[in-house]
Amino acid sequence: MRARRKISGRRAKGPSFLSRASKAFFSGAALVAVLVFAWPGVCRAQDRVHTVYFEGSDHELNVYRIHGKEKGKTLMLVGGIQGDEPGGFLSADLYADLTLARGGLIVVPRANFQSIVLKKRKVNEDMNRKFAGAQKGNYEAKIVGILKKLIAESDCLLNLHDGSGFFSEKWESPQRNPKRYGQSIIADTDVHHTDTGQTVFLGRMAREVARQINLRVKNPDHYFKFNNHNTRHRSTLHREQRKSATYYALYQCGIPAFGVETSKSLPLRLKVRHHNLAINAFMDVMGIVPETPGINLSDPELKYLVILVNGMLPVALKNNETLHVGKGDTIRVSHIEANYERGLSVDVLGHGALNDIKRDIKIRKPVHIIVRKDYSPCGRIDVAVSKKTKGVYVSSSPGEKPRRSLVFILRVNGEERTAGGGERLDLTRGDRLEIVDVEAQDIPSPDLTVNFKGFVGDKNVNRGEDRGYVIDTKKDLWKRYSWRKNGKTYRIVVHYHGADIGTLWVNLN
Repeated sequence: MRARRKISGRRAKGPSFLSRASKAFFSGAALVAVLVFAWPGVCRAQDRVHTVYFEGSDHELNVYRIHGKEKGKTLMLVGGIQGDEPGGFLSADLYADLTLARGGLIVVPRANFQSIVLKKRKVNEDMNRKFAGAQKGNYEAKIVGILKKLIAESDCLLNLHDGSGFFSEKWESPQRNPKRYGQSIIADTDVHHTDTGQTVFLGRMAREVARQINLRVKNPDHYFKFNNHNTRHRSTLHREQRKSATYYALYQCGIPAFGVETSKSLPLRLKVRHHNLAINAFMDVMGIVPETPGINLSDPELKYLVILVNGMLPVALKNNETLHVGKGDTIRVSHIEANYERGLSVDVLGHGALNDIKRDIKIRKPVHIIVRKDYSPCGRIDVAVSKKTKGVYVSSSPGEKPRRSLVFILRVNGEERTAGGGERLDLTRGDRLEIVDVEAQDIPSPDLTVNFKGFVGDKNVNRGEDRGYVIDTKKDLWKRYSWRKNGKTYRIVVHYHGADIGTLWVNLN
């Protein structure tokens, strides 16, 4: 296993590795997300280090190390170690992009990504019961091995969970009693004396954190309490916790460790908010100075997928579009663009594995591609197959005639941009536009004719070929050739052997 390290932050710089064709449809925020690599010796000089383990697998593990401007304590956040507890992993995810004035964070938003996608507590074994003794050689054991190393780099561990009911030190009801976990800060003991002679006051820390949280919680029924499991004591109610991450962190690494449990009975937004309050309070206790993240829980939505067909020109497909390929063609989903950056996976149903991002899959019959944000489907692309298909085509609705996949390479005011066939290019009147080229997967560029309807480059000999001209969109366009003669919308039409094979719409504001 090799981990890949990605560097970001104000001081991270590096070259772009995308070719012109590979940049197709990667504009705006997607281009900003181009990754820059660095050697381990460089990593500590950065604000944020992103390391990926088991990349492209169903259990891909993303780890974010965040370093403040000033040195201080390091807090480790683990979310999603059990996949059916979204409050924890959605809260941890908000801290992966945080910047710090002092101290450090190690953020593992989705420790058990496979169980999150399946919305299950476990896949093979409960990952939070694998921190003690010899382990089976499954993926859970491999991830736990990495988490142990990260714990050793930390000064405190928070394991973020959603628990059943509401914890109370005395019996009040079936949903509020000592055996419930919700709305509590759990530790394995109140006070711990380490082998090096230090004393760890877990109860003191937890009570102070609960006090800070409760100042911001309106409903007294939702107040947090310290939940001492007394895990080592022979009379404990929680012997199984001796195999947990917090027990390992305290008794093997000598650092304070807590389970933060919001109640599963609460709405998701409230659970995330309470986790945030707990994390921020622990930061305050440890002297870590953050910029508190906001809560973004908008519905996940796929913007587009980028798919390579037979390893050639990338095709961008919007949500619910259909990709038309030939029988036996190979597809590879190379990029997901959505309104979230993390927790995304692609499942080519009936093929590959649970997460098929960047897998080569041979298509012999129609398939559905499902895009998920964690466990929630957020998009779908259909793949249609025809023995007669030559090239790659896209359609937006069942009755629509498939259109050929095209990439328009443009310059707007001297800056290179790309757009796909059928898309709309929004410009400000007076912008200077140059059609650099058009690329189609199976047609040589010189065999294409690219005509901007309403513009004539050579008024002496109008061949209908408008690549290479710089078009002043205020002076050079003829209104009578605009769409419905409105003077605002124009078409760039691509012809092949006289046939119209694609259009880019240009809208002037």
